Amino acid sequence: MSSQTISVSRPVPEQPWSPIAGEITVGKDILELLSTSMYVVPMSIYREYVQNSADSIDDAREAGILADGAPGFIDFNIDPESRTVRIRDNGIGVPSAEFAERLTSFGASRKRGRSARGFRGVGRLAGLGYCQELTFRSRASGETLVSEIRWDCRRLKSLLRAEDERQKHLRDIILESVTVRQIPSAGFPSHFFEVELQGIIRHRNDQLLDTAAINAYLSQVGPVPFPPDFLHGQAIVNFLQSRVKLGQIEIRLPGMTQPVYRPHRDHIELGSGIRDAVTDLQMIAIPGMDGETAALGWILHHGYTGALPGHTLQKGLRLRAGNIQVGDDRLLEDLFAEPRFNSWSIGEIHVIDNRVVPNGRRDNFEQNTHYLNVLSHLTLLARDLTKRCRTGSIQRNRWREFLRNIEIAREKLAIVKQGAVGKAERARLLREIQAAIAEAERVSHGELFAPPQDARPERELLKLKREVAKVTGDDGAAVPLAHLSRVHRQAYQQVFSLIYECAPNRTVAKAIVDRIITRL
Repeated sequence: MSSQTISVSRPVPEQPWSPIAGEITVGKDILELLSTSMYVVPMSIYREYVQNSADSIDDAREAGILADGAPGFIDFNIDPESRTVRIRDNGIGVPSAEFAERLTSFGASRKRGRSARGFRGVGRLAGLGYCQELTFRSRASGETLVSEIRWDCRRLKSLLRAEDERQKHLRDIILESVTVRQIPSAGFPSHFFEVELQGIIRHRNDQLLDTAAINAYLSQVGPVPFPPDFLHGQAIVNFLQSRVKLGQIEIRLPGMTQPVYRPHRDHIELGSGIRDAVTDLQMIAIPGMDGETAALGWILHHGYTGALPGHTLQKGLRLRAGNIQVGDDRLLEDLFAEPRFNSWSIGEIHVIDNRVVPNGRRDNFEQNTHYLNVLSHLTLLARDLTKRCRTGSIQRNRWREFLRNIEIAREKLAIVKQGAVGKAERARLLREIQAAIAEAERVSHGELFAPPQDARPERELLKLKREVAKVTGDDGAAVPLAHLSRVHRQAYQQVFSLIYECAPNRTVAKAIVDRIITRL
C-alpha cells in the first residue's frame, strides 16, 4: 500500500487597507468633458460669463470698491468682421498674484459654501469649444499692470485629438496651450475682469455674433432689471429683494439704445396686432422641509388665450437661482396635467434654499428631497394654472359661440331685408333668425360667459332685435320686386331661393342676387 502526502491549505490573512501608491493621472479628456461636453447650447457660454461677472460685482460691493448705488455693469463688444466678442465687467477683478493659478485650476472654485451663483470652477471654460482663442484679462484695485492669460483653442483641440501617450496628462496639455503675461494698464479701468473670444466658430445661424439674439437670450436668463414702464416690476422686486440676490446688473450691448431688460410688459404681443393684457400679479412662497422658505416667485395672470408665441420671450413657468435662469421654458411642463398649458403661463420661481443646487450644466437642479419638495408645491400651482387655462378656453368658446349666432342672425336678416325671396322662405328665415338670437341670449346668460372688456353683448342683442322687429310686419314684396307682375315676381323668388340653396355660402348668394336685382 503506497503512502500519500495530504497537504492542507491555510487561509491567506486579509490585508489591511493602504493608500494608493504612485501618481494619480488626470487625463486630458477631462478638459473636453468640462468644456465642450458641458456647454452644448452655444448661448449658454454667455450665461456662464455673465454669472461670473455678477458674482465679481457682488464681491466689489461687499469690499466697498463699488459704492452703494453705483451700477454694476457688463459691456459686450461684438465685432462680426473679426468674429470677436469681448465681455468686460466692473467687478472686483483677480489679483495678479493669484491670476494664473485661479484661471488654470479646475473645479477648485473659492465660491463653494458662499451665496455665489457659480461655485464649481469650470464656467470660465465654456468658451473653449466655440472660438479659436480665449483670453482673460483682469486688474484688481490698486494694481499698475493688467494680467492676461490666453488659451490657444486650436492647439488645445489638436492636442486633445492626438494619440501620443506622452501627451495624455491634463497638466501637459495646459502647459502647451496656455500662456500668461502682464501688460501696461493704460486705457483699462482701475478694476475689471474681461473675457475675449476670438475667431468665434459659426453655430446655429451665427447667433453668438447676433446682437439681437444675445439680447433676447440674456433678457430671459440674466440678472437684469425689469423695464421701467412695467407696472408690476417694482412690486416683484419689493417682494423678492429681501431674500433673493437680484444683482440687477446693467448689461450693455453695441447698437442698443438701452441696457438689457427683462422681457415682461403690461401687454403681451401675440402677433398680427393682437395683444393680451396682464390682469393680475400673484406672489408665491414655497415652504421648505424644515419650515423655512425654500422658494419665492410670482405669476402674471392674463387672458389665457392660448399658448404664448416664442417671440414674447415670456412663456412658461421658469426656475431661477441667484436670479439666473436654470433650464428653459419647458423645464416644468411635466408638472402640468396637460403640458401644453405650461406655455400659456408666465411666471418665475426663485429657489433660495441652498440645499437645492443647480446641476453642472445648469439645465436643471440636482435631484434630492429638497428639490422634490419644491416640485411638489409647484405641482399644486400648475394645477391652479391648468384650471385657469381651461376656464379661459371655455370663456373664449362661449364668446365665439355668441358671435357665431349673432353673425348667423345678421346674415339671414340681410337676406330678409333684400326682399328677394318668397313669403314661405322669408317666414323660415325669420324663424331661424329668432332661434339664433335666442341661442345667443342663452349663451350670454350662461356660466363662464366673459366677453372682452370693450364688448357690449346686451347692446348688440337689443340692436339686432329692433332691426328684426322692423321687418317682421312687412310682407317683403314692396321692394325690390314690387314693380313686377305677380307671376314674374314669384318666378324670380324661386330662382333666388335656388341661388341661396346652391351657392357655396350665403354671402356669395346674396352678392349674386344683389347683382340680378340691380339689373331689374
